[in-house]
Amino acid sequence: MSVSVIKHAVPYYSQWESAALVPGFVAGGDAARDPLWAGSGAGSPQEYAFWAPRMCGVACLRMVLGRLELPVPPSVELVKELSAAGAYVRDGDSVRGLIYQPFAAYVNARWGLDARSVPALDHGSVREVLARGGLAMLSVHWSIRTPGAAPESRGGHLVLAVGATEDAVLVHNPSGFPDGTQRYAPVPWADLDRFYAGRGILLGGRPG
Repeated sequence: MSVSVIKHAVPYYSQWESAALVPGFVAGGDAARDPLWAGSGAGSPQEYAFWAPRMCGVACLRMVLGRLELPVPPSVELVKELSAAGAYVRDGDSVRGLIYQPFAAYVNARWGLDARSVPALDHGSVREVLARGGLAMLSVHWSIRTPGAAPESRGGHLVLAVGATEDAVLVHNPSGFPDGTQRYAPVPWADLDRFYAGRGILLGGRPG
């Protein structure tokens, strides 16, 4: 499919409050020491540190809300709403989620975002929704911020596709580094499937 360059204006949110400190947190640093933790809406640094590594989908949602110029709730407040909607299921220190179908149902009911869970989402469909003005949350391996990586699995982390060129999809990565892999990070289409689980959530961009 031939596409022109698409680059939607989408604000960036990290899944950690201090985007500049993400490399340290990913390397094992204590997120409870994030000086901006209170901005998450968490009741304590420890609550924030528990959820921050699990909030890639929440960060993507916040970016979508920002693009639509809607109020953007704090991240842990959204976690609590999503948990009540069944999109996160916590059992002690174990969390199942983000679960796509209840997530899509929640954001449709809450904001009318036209979100659809898509269990088989190919490159062409991602390009099409971007061309129609929509966005796509893609399930990828977290190492996508290192294009030369050879992950042992695919999926498990969500990034937001915000644009495309003939050669690459452009993503906002909630766990990207401030070295250029956070905002509009290009991932070559030819490399995407090493990380991509082939599923995701489309938001807007339905055929007219």
